[in-house]
Amino acid sequence: MRRPSPPSFLLPLLLLLLSATSPSPTSAFNITKILAVHPDFSTFNHYLTVTHLASEINLRQTITVLAIDNAAMSSLLAKHLSLPTLKNVISLHVLVDYYGAKKLHQITHGSALASSLFQASGSAPGTSGFVNITDHRAGLVSFAATSDDPSAPPSPASSFVKSIKEIPYNISIIQISQPLSSPEAEAPAAAPAPVNLTDLMSHKGCALFAGLLSADHDTLNTFTQSAEGGLTVFCPNDPAVKAFIPKYKNLTAGAKASLLLYHGYPVYSSLQELKSNNGIVTTLATDGGASKNYNFTVQDDGENVTLETGVTTATITSTLINQDPVAVYGVDKVLQPLELFKPEETEAPSPAPAKGKKKGKKEAEPPADGPDAAPADLAADDNNAATGRKSMIAGGGGGGIMGGGNRVEITASYLIELFFSSILWIVIGTSGP
Repeated sequence: MRRPSPPSFLLPLLLLLLSATSPSPTSAFNITKILAVHPDFSTFNHYLTVTHLASEINLRQTITVLAIDNAAMSSLLAKHLSLPTLKNVISLHVLVDYYGAKKLHQITHGSALASSLFQASGSAPGTSGFVNITDHRAGLVSFAATSDDPSAPPSPASSFVKSIKEIPYNISIIQISQPLSSPEAEAPAAAPAPVNLTDLMSHKGCALFAGLLSADHDTLNTFTQSAEGGLTVFCPNDPAVKAFIPKYKNLTAGAKASLLLYHGYPVYSSLQELKSNNGIVTTLATDGGASKNYNFTVQDDGENVTLETGVTTATITSTLINQDPVAVYGVDKVLQPLELFKPEETEAPSPAPAKGKKKGKKEAEPPADGPDAAPADLAADDNNAATGRKSMIAGGGGGGIMGGGNRVEITASYLIELFFSSILWIVIGTSGP
């Protein structure tokens, strides 16, 4: 008897199961999260974030980080280098190749020349920006930065101390004994030219929002000063601001300032970083008070990046500028914080009138939306919305394939059961007469 052929759906089903269990190639590691569990490297980790090198590291497929502990960082910070210069020096500690502890002790011919992010960035002149790795045997491995100036004294060598984290062959984080440096890396680096935010906005579809900023000198000054250390602005387009103006006029002066500051995130973030680092972010309006968090949630659905405030959900529609340390993105709605506005509620069917209720008695009307609502009602709404937002974040945003865990389990169980039923069908069919 001829053996029956497998059902036509078996191969696609197997491929589906394999793809569902395969790890995603994106976001393979996060350098700041890895180092966060090692307090001896907190200063180094902090400056990876401040200089925006952390995001560059996370975007790489293969990388080696030569980490230095807090004591070694103190000796580097004692040089009082500017932030752009400090970024060049720390870039020497990031190699664009994989060097785990085992590979370091098996270097061909005892030495290797590795390219660093300083060299890869194009900021390193000539042949500088490389790191010479030497295996001296007996367990000793040294690192030294190269220089393009033959008359410059050799840079002090730093020694391998230990491996901190290795994910072959994506990332290796190893500790070295002291900072690497070179005359080229420590040369004064030019600071980026300041960005005229209101002029930029006025020429790229956000003229009305720019006008609101210009009318509040103190608020505009906060944006300008923040831009020097890193700033991301979400600028609502002209149609969105025009529709919002009636609400804006009813706000107090303090509330208007808070609303404008709410559109500034005091960290530079590229669009790729916003997509990969979803979650709650603070704003320029955040003051640390329990009832004045002024946070919103960044979400990414694979194509669009949305900003969810609990009152409105805005989508990033354009990039006005993305030039470290400033990024400005156009959004399709004004961001309305829970601290100033009530969340939009879906209409529910009216309840049936209670028995014995007197006719003609007028129902108490709910408080109006916006800043004119009673403070007690606003506080209650804030707490309820904040709780709901935390639940949404913890649960992945509700139902669906990504958010509803039960639906995922049922689907996976069904597919697995179907797969093994097909295997059993084949076995029975092939073992027959």
